[in-house]
Amino acid sequence: MRASEALICLKFLAIVYAASDAPRPRGVGPEFAKHYKDAKTFACISNPSIKLPFARVNDDYCDCPDGSDEPGTSACAHLSSYSPQTPGAANATQALPGFYCKNKGHVPSYVPFTNVNDGVCDYESCCDGSEEWDGVGGVKCEDRCKEIGKEWRKQDEVRQRSQTNAAKKRKELVAEAAKIKIGIQDRLQSLTTEIEGSELKVKQLETELADVERREKGKIVKPAGGKGGKMGVLIGLARDRTEDLREHLVRVRDERDSSRSRLQEVESILSTFKEEYNPNFNDEGVKRAVRAWEDYAARDKGPEPKAALDRDLEELTKTDKENGLDWDEYEAEEETDTDVLYAFENYLPSSLRGWLDQKLRDLRLMLVEGGILAASTDSSTESKHVTEARKRLKTAEKDLDGHRKDLKKHNEDLNDDFGPDDVFRALKGTCVSTDSGEYTYELCFLERTTQKPKKGGGHTNMGNFVRMERMTVDEDLPPNGKGLGSGERIVMKHENGQHCWNGPNRQTTVILGCAEENEIWKIMEEEKCIYRMEVGSPAVCEGANGGGGKGAGVKDEL
Repeated sequence: MRASEALICLKFLAIVYAASDAPRPRGVGPEFAKHYKDAKTFACISNPSIKLPFARVNDDYCDCPDGSDEPGTSACAHLSSYSPQTPGAANATQALPGFYCKNKGHVPSYVPFTNVNDGVCDYESCCDGSEEWDGVGGVKCEDRCKEIGKEWRKQDEVRQRSQTNAAKKRKELVAEAAKIKIGIQDRLQSLTTEIEGSELKVKQLETELADVERREKGKIVKPAGGKGGKMGVLIGLARDRTEDLREHLVRVRDERDSSRSRLQEVESILSTFKEEYNPNFNDEGVKRAVRAWEDYAARDKGPEPKAALDRDLEELTKTDKENGLDWDEYEAEEETDTDVLYAFENYLPSSLRGWLDQKLRDLRLMLVEGGILAASTDSSTESKHVTEARKRLKTAEKDLDGHRKDLKKHNEDLNDDFGPDDVFRALKGTCVSTDSGEYTYELCFLERTTQKPKKGGGHTNMGNFVRMERMTVDEDLPPNGKGLGSGERIVMKHENGQHCWNGPNRQTTVILGCAEENEIWKIMEEEKCIYRMEVGSPAVCEGANGGGGKGAGVKDEL
């Protein structure tokens, strides 16, 4: 409940209690006023069978087992603390939370009964000084609620504005997290399709490799380091000579293009010089240069470069691969002059020659596979076609393996705990840091915590994120609102950090509180190499009070 809403409720309660028959005794809060309506008899709150004359209320003597007859003194301060779940369940448990301070103009509050008339002004809880009503030791606590309340409301306005901004940022984070999740789900669908396609491609390439290996078994491949026949030597020389000519042609073309460019640049400079020079300036050297340029420009410079010739030159300078010429295929055939002479199928028509060649290859493969003939391929080498087919298969298998890993990672990501509304999905990998002493401490959400020395040196891993938990904290909220306060908080556990000398592996417990920005508030070493980090983030600003602290919902009584 916001402070403004609480104030409206409190005003209504004040009107109701003002209309009651009997005023509340000193120290009684409005929620307990119903037990003190009877002006003649008082029944102990937790033990209603015990009845006392109303005159014994606040007589500085503890009559009720739950201390409810002494709401405005310290007579029953020795009893156990108040329990809001089961007030007075045990005989030694307080039925009241403490001495009630109205604190008009500020926030009402309870102070412990031990603080009543102890000679100390507890302005933090009881700004009206009403807990020191007896003036013990001559102490008189003046009412400071006006100025304290004014400052508190000023700070509360800043806190409320910050909480509003934090709640807005949290909505943005939730929306961003939802967008990221949808992107992952879409990626999962596309990955499923890609995996199916990759599996099909791998099967096709496996079949292709088997076919290529089978075909290559029937070929006679030149052994590694072999010189081949005369035809092989001629093919090798032709390939080398062709490559040399192509390289020279490319170099000459580049030199020609460079000279052309420089010539155009020089002509442009001289043309500008002629147009801009002053003819009235009596410099014979300049005039001679201009006349020479005019003569040069008037001469016929020959035919302009033809685009068709450049296209032909481009074709001539293409590599063998670009032209589709495979020298290895010709050079690998180790044929003797006799082989060429008796290769009678070369003299047959192309259709008949192809049919006959395939039949001969099939016959040879059948004999090789049947163990009648030995495979002629050298086992220590592998033909280019087999190597390329195997390479294509390995690339496809690698792609398939990568897709499967991505699929597994994205499925795990969807099942991970990212906090309420998946909000921390939008903060994953976002880092914040703070300086403390000789070190800079860094938190990267859902990844790690790190200690970095300011004077240089290696970074120390203080723990890797393993899980989220929840824990209840009970701390006073600082005036600036940057603290954990009281209530249930989200905790991030970081474990298995760098090993601590003569100690355990470092680990960090990160406790989160509501804040407008991601920031580290506090870092402490609770035990050796066991750290506690308090961090603010808009991601945990779930409630109307943004996870505020103690006193966030206390009413203002007028």
